[in-house]
Amino acid sequence: MLKIENISVKYGAVTAVKKIDLVVNRGELVTLLGANGAGKSSTLLAISGAIKCTQGSIIFNEHNITTLTPEKIIRLGIAMVPETRDVFPDLTTHENLKLGAFIRSRDKIGVNEDMEKMFALFPILKKRLNQSAGTLSGGEQQQLVIARALMSRPKLLLLDEPSLGLAPTIVDQIFDLIRHLKDQGLTILLVEQNAVKALQLADRAYVLSLGNIATSGTAQDIASNSDLASIYFGK
Repeated sequence: MLKIENISVKYGAVTAVKKIDLVVNRGELVTLLGANGAGKSSTLLAISGAIKCTQGSIIFNEHNITTLTPEKIIRLGIAMVPETRDVFPDLTTHENLKLGAFIRSRDKIGVNEDMEKMFALFPILKKRLNQSAGTLSGGEQQQLVIARALMSRPKLLLLDEPSLGLAPTIVDQIFDLIRHLKDQGLTILLVEQNAVKALQLADRAYVLSLGNIATSGTAQDIASNSDLASIYFGK
């Protein structure tokens, strides 16, 4: 479904991603692991079109999306859940969810159906429907940004650090949700600091270090054979 070939990403003089190759097959959950600054989030931002590659190509379902705008990339079927939990704080939960379906403005029946599906997946959002998103808890906001992304009916979901800063019980809920989405057949590319939980869910993994892919393989192989401490911390 997704094929990244030799991409690099720079911020001024700093190269965050260095000529990496990566593949995500349809129906897989692939995780990107690595320390802070390894290039994981930059890779997702490049796929989503939020930043541009300085070289290489990104192919999604046989479409070259390397230079497309984020809106066009969403319309092709890629949705991203950012690390920063960017809700629209002054809008209600309901309004945030409707914005997730902006590319489907003519499909009112389908949007309403999907809204009900989101309430089934995230019951707390129905209780907070008319509450300003900025007043939700961290865990509720994380559920909202995932639900908002799902409202676009993505073929590929990009998740950037979904457990960051959440209480352990909420982290378990988020990972249960990701497992459910995977079981429903959604293709997922997951960036996650919690390597243990990510590898328990993933089919395959790539470990990034200083913008390079240090190692890759099945999740089981990475969990059992890789010295993750040396890759994360240089020990």
